[in-house]
Amino acid sequence: MANTVVITGANRGIGLSFTQQYLARGYTVYAACRNASDELKASGAKLVEGVDVGSDAGIKKLDEALQGVAIDLLINNAGILRDESLGRLNLDTIRAQFEINALAPLRVTELLAERLTANAKVALITSRMGSIADNNSGGRYGYRMSKAALNAAGMSLACDLKPRGIAVAILHPGLVGTDMIGGYGDITPDEAAERLMARIDELNLSSSGTFWHSSGQQLPW
Repeated sequence: MANTVVITGANRGIGLSFTQQYLARGYTVYAACRNASDELKASGAKLVEGVDVGSDAGIKKLDEALQGVAIDLLINNAGILRDESLGRLNLDTIRAQFEINALAPLRVTELLAERLTANAKVALITSRMGSIADNNSGGRYGYRMSKAALNAAGMSLACDLKPRGIAVAILHPGLVGTDMIGGYGDITPDEAAERLMARIDELNLSSSGTFWHSSGQQLPW
């Protein structure tokens, strides 16, 4: 029987690459997004559209679409990036990043927790910009703070889900050439997804709740 994976933010970038590569592995893929791209529609995934993970309506849509579905892997991939610096803070964009980058993955995981199979895995796609020790350039207040909050949530989820045999991955994809950062990057979305999938494959209860670069390097908090 094929494994089942749920992926948020699946319409483009790393989420789309995850979708295509897990389908190639023979997984049943539920691809959640606000609006499906042509590439996603052509992928063969089970589409769950109208899912804005930052809204009550989006969470309800996801809940309804996944009623009765046993989930082996949940990938919280949806995220947004805005830019604030000291002297031009925008509290609205900071709050929006907290809502999507930190609160939404926690909310989705709680929603689907009882549908996770024994020994399932949960992956949080975070960023090394959420590392306090690694910050030597400042700025990007909302993104850094929201990803640090996500990392903290990931550690708590690892503790809370461990008794059920469920491991939690906290993963930085690398500098990926996606639309979110203007298309420049060191690796492509396909390469990032492939590397992240390798880290998810390696994940077990002993490594649950630790913070990793997709390249295989453990990152500082």
